[in-house]
Amino acid sequence: MSKGGGEERGGVSLTNLDQPLFEGAGATKRDLVDYLDAVADLILAELRDRPLSVIRVLRGQAPFMQKNVPKYTPPWVPTVSLWAESSRRQVSYALCNDRQTLLWFANQRAVEYHPTLGRIEDLWRPTCLVLDIDPPEGGAFALAVRAAGLVRQALADAGLAGAVKTSGAKGAHVLVPVDASVGAEDAAAATRAIAARAQRLDPALATTAFIREDREGKVFIDSTRAGGATVVAAYSPRVRPGVPVSFPVAWADLDRVQPGDFTVHTAARLAAVRDPWAGELPGPQHLPAGLVAEGHTIPIARVQAMHEGKRRARARRVGEGDGTGTVQ
Repeated sequence: MSKGGGEERGGVSLTNLDQPLFEGAGATKRDLVDYLDAVADLILAELRDRPLSVIRVLRGQAPFMQKNVPKYTPPWVPTVSLWAESSRRQVSYALCNDRQTLLWFANQRAVEYHPTLGRIEDLWRPTCLVLDIDPPEGGAFALAVRAAGLVRQALADAGLAGAVKTSGAKGAHVLVPVDASVGAEDAAAATRAIAARAQRLDPALATTAFIREDREGKVFIDSTRAGGATVVAAYSPRVRPGVPVSFPVAWADLDRVQPGDFTVHTAARLAAVRDPWAGELPGPQHLPAGLVAEGHTIPIARVQAMHEGKRRARARRVGEGDGTGTVQ
């Protein structure tokens, strides 16, 4: 190792390891590299064969999401070219399938790892459903724990099971492994139905309202992680003070932890004690037809929110036009 904070590891030249990872991180680039190397087997199992987007933090710059690999990407990093409807272009995504690629990403100051829900052999067959539990601004993690319990109960009522992890931010993710019979549209519908059923169990606590101002201080159960969406991988660090990690937790322990318990300084040691998913992540499950059918009757939240936003904007313009601030 050189005094300048550089070394070679796993066939990757690592540089500037002793620099702060980002302002307020409380961690260096070396801490990121060491953490990802320590949990390589675990996080690679989450990333393998899934087109990857990462959030990088370069010195002096704001964090940014990178989908298209840069031109200087080494030839040994596997990539796949996919059409991106949002940007109307082909995008070359990396596949992070081995330790060398993971270390290369770490050296590029890629802090967050967001894989697709489906694998490259069939992107439109997700391997799991994801319910994103998002407590209100300033809301305690305990609220997310209670809402995650509603999702767990809704799943049980449908004959399904899920596992839970901290999001690495302020909430939690409930993952429901599904079998290969489930296509993207049915998976999305089932996710909407589970969220709606969870909300009905305790409407004073939980909401599926996509528009923030409509949530009334409740926990948002987000059902939009579907189709071509990504989700932050288990064991991925997050670009937040202290560099917390999205970490699997046993249901029995969920009300005894806080997101800040799992960071690049602590999570590798915790994962070394036992595989956090062991005994928690169920096998692939077939979705009940009734659940899927119910979900297809529920509007897609993002689309509904877009139309509602336009309606409210028109209403505001009308109100401003008559000078009363009210809709005539």
